Amino acid sequence: MNVTQTYVIPTKTVERQTAPLSNTQTLLMEAEKYLSVLEQEQGTTITMERCAAIRADLEQYGTYWHTREELVYGAQLSWRNSNRCVGRLHWQSLHVQDCRHILTAEGVFQALLEHINYATNGGKIRSTMTVFAPQIPRQPGIRIWNSQLIRYAGYRQPDGSIIGDPMQADFTEMVRRLGWRGAKGTPFDVLPLVIQMPHQAPRLFELPQQAILEVPLEHPDFPWFAELGLKWHALPAVSNMRMEIGGVSYTAAPFNGWYMGAEIGARNLGDSSRYNMLPVVAEHMGLKTKSDRTLWKDLALVELNRAVLSSFAKHGIVIVDHRPVSKQFLLHEQREQSCGRETTADWAWLVPPISGSQCPMFHRNYHNDVHKPNFFYQDDPWSR
Repeated sequence: MNVTQTYVIPTKTVERQTAPLSNTQTLLMEAEKYLSVLEQEQGTTITMERCAAIRADLEQYGTYWHTREELVYGAQLSWRNSNRCVGRLHWQSLHVQDCRHILTAEGVFQALLEHINYATNGGKIRSTMTVFAPQIPRQPGIRIWNSQLIRYAGYRQPDGSIIGDPMQADFTEMVRRLGWRGAKGTPFDVLPLVIQMPHQAPRLFELPQQAILEVPLEHPDFPWFAELGLKWHALPAVSNMRMEIGGVSYTAAPFNGWYMGAEIGARNLGDSSRYNMLPVVAEHMGLKTKSDRTLWKDLALVELNRAVLSSFAKHGIVIVDHRPVSKQFLLHEQREQSCGRETTADWAWLVPPISGSQCPMFHRNYHNDVHKPNFFYQDDPWSR
């Protein structure tokens, strides 16, 4: 039978839990494995006292508390081990904000605003992670329901069409059931944040417009492109994944790098299941669209991506082209190899959605083995 009482760890109060022996042993093995990596790669001496303290906490409480050094390097390793990320060359530059002391939804929201402000940096995007309190075993953790901190609403219309982002249509309906009245009904209305603390109801928080840096999209050669009214936000901050370090789960640890242009031009705006702008661009370009053999989609896709890259550059917003980022990934591979480490990867996610065969990863093979620390997908809280 579980025994509960107050258990105080630095800056955080949780419920004391006597964990089953099997869970304790598993967590201990994960902790020791991670500490071994930390010691080997950072030259940090893991004292016997530290190991004994972790073991004692695990046996008594079913969890343990990372030091700041353990947390920061674990977060950076989670980025390095992310098989679906092509931008891992910069994993050591990740800035980690330790917010494990925050105990309220209001406090989480304020920390997220600080994250957005710090990471956006006036367009000079800084790779950033904000880490909230870890999940206590067999209890729910803190959850941010949004897939990214900044996303545009998708409003379903009576005729089945969607104004905005179709990917966010279900989430938009859910937040409206929670009380959100919607914004102006435009294709680019920013969704509110939904924050849920353990054993509490979810809370809605509106992001202030001044906190969000957006880029109006123009084309360097087509004056009519600006009249399409397209734009996109500068900061891609993933907010619904779980980070695991040494067996400890952080269910709320939003993080960001910066955009690769094709993420916006080829996927967000170009996909037929998203904003589906290729037919519109093709029509304005005067392309023949009755047959795919004219390659009208390819021509429109290139110009849509040119518009994204040139617009971000015009406004001084950090963005990367799929070609240099591919070269950076090869440099990352070389650096990892020089350290005696294999670079694992999910090939389908590394190859860009435009000109894939022209990028070096297209011709290479990778093992898709999962190493920890790492990020993992979580079920949507409202789907349970």
